[in-house]
Amino acid sequence: QSDALKNYHEYEIVDKEISEFINIESDKYFEELIRKNVVTVYHPVGTCKMGKDNMSVVDSRCRVIGFKHLRVVDCSIFPEVQSGNTNAPAIMAGEKASDLIKEDWKLGNGNIPGKYGS
Repeated sequence: QSDALKNYHEYEIVDKEISEFINIESDKYFEELIRKNVVTVYHPVGTCKMGKDNMSVVDSRCRVIGFKHLRVVDCSIFPEVQSGNTNAPAIMAGEKASDLIKEDWKLGNGNIPGKYGS
């Protein structure tokens, strides 16, 4: 224990679920403790890839590949976390997608060409 933290020893928290299987003084214990308790403070993005390769979930018009009238329009289509809040980019994506949807309906009453299911 360091001098700076010795007064906080009485407030030590031991995760009984983890400590049942792993020595609480080991690095593995702290790895598991962190894995179990850490959460992100950022808004997740990039979980629904937009593109043309085999890993893509949506195309450039936000259409889910393999489905006919299904789109993903949120920050999950963005490839990287923005440096700021995701509110404005999410609104921008929604505005653009609404234009794309209107265009698709004008072209053929919603009958979408390409590799989409029925």
